[in-house]
Amino acid sequence: MAEQKTNPSARQVELLEAAYRYALEHGLADLSLRPLAAAIGSSPRVLMFLFGNKDGLVRALLARARTDELALLDRLTPNPEGAPPGLVAATEQVWSWLRIPEHQPLLRLWAEAYARSLVEPDGPWAGFSTATVNDWLEVLASCQSPEERDSGDGVARRTLALAVLRGCLLDLLATSDDDRVDAALRHHLDLLSNHPPTRASTLTAVHHPSTARRTQRG
Repeated sequence: MAEQKTNPSARQVELLEAAYRYALEHGLADLSLRPLAAAIGSSPRVLMFLFGNKDGLVRALLARARTDELALLDRLTPNPEGAPPGLVAATEQVWSWLRIPEHQPLLRLWAEAYARSLVEPDGPWAGFSTATVNDWLEVLASCQSPEERDSGDGVARRTLALAVLRGCLLDLLATSDDDRVDAALRHHLDLLSNHPPTRASTLTAVHHPSTARRTQRG
């Protein structure tokens, strides 16, 4: 199989962006090189040369989608004093972005890739679900105070926040029932706000992802 170039050419970047826009509209499940190439003004032969094969192109598209995901997470802002915004504010900021209708194509692509990574762990989707969970946990950890971040209770709180965000997102994508899902998310934020982390958790502290380098930044 041809190796993808370490430093992509301008043409490769151009075609990847065009293919990414196509994938946002059509998804990846039934991706075929011939109609894709026709839609973006290329040919299957050129795509094979640039990306190796269809799996190589899918991997490049997933990396491109992950770049947008990481850009979202990097938008989480500290409070005016420069301290971490806190888990409640971070969860609220993420949800405010996730629920915007214009972002649904990216989020549907993310949901598709996440699910395919679970059922096809050896395919081009390999590692996507694990990487995205670690990305989100890492950023949520960085939004916690150091005391909370390094405690077992803090690990559990950000894990729960991520689980609620992911569940609400999938529910919203499936039903478009904004009011119901928003109410559920607000209820979770109230629970987070009214039950601050304890100093002595019965949970064992877990090494949090924020101390590890992000891999596969895409």
